[in-house]
Amino acid sequence: MAGSPLIRFDKVRKTYGEGEAQVHALAGVDLVIETGEFVSIMGPSGSGKSTAMNIIGCLDTPTSGTYSFKGVDAGRLDRNRRALLRNRYIGFVFQGYNLLARTTAAENVELPLIYRGVPAGHRRSLAMQALAEVGLQGREHHTPAELSGGQQQRVAIARAIVTRPTLLVADEPTGNLDTARSHEIMELMTRLNEEQGLTIVMVTHEADIAAYARRTIHFLDGNLAADLRNEVRRMAS
Repeated sequence: MAGSPLIRFDKVRKTYGEGEAQVHALAGVDLVIETGEFVSIMGPSGSGKSTAMNIIGCLDTPTSGTYSFKGVDAGRLDRNRRALLRNRYIGFVFQGYNLLARTTAAENVELPLIYRGVPAGHRRSLAMQALAEVGLQGREHHTPAELSGGQQQRVAIARAIVTRPTLLVADEPTGNLDTARSHEIMELMTRLNEEQGLTIVMVTHEADIAAYARRTIHFLDGNLAADLRNEVRRMAS
């Protein structure tokens, strides 16, 4: 692929604490993720996978080494410029949905557009479009309490994609869902990756969920222990 990769780690280290309490969360990681990839990240607790995800999402910065996003040394940006980068290019989906309880699905999806200063009428049309893309036509005016867990996660995904980000960062996106709903969410994310070219980086501890990605990276003790290509799987219809 021509040009710079979307994501590049060059000898990225992340250290927390000092002295005997010092923890080396990342121990000099090299990693490249191209635009349009769907990558899952796995590893035991304390392996460095969450730290890597936080750096990728510009929620944290390396202690040393370089993290480049779209060719920009994101690790050297100050807090405000990292926030602008996140707002412009990155969407987030979390295990816990993080929806506002007393607002409708459409209003939840509009939130990132409010931060961008998009006019109200245009916000609503973009939110309705995003909700349609995740299969929630007819549920736009329901509050989270009126939606199932799977539907709430679809609202969260719509909120993450409504700004048309370059990258979707997903942290255990199926962690609160049963098996059937988990696979429905993964089918949706696979479709967004394939049809819209959305780059997805997903942390999961479940091998069957990781298998939906085209590539699985395993972390262990702050190092990249394995980088595997997956056969693309589909749920039987």
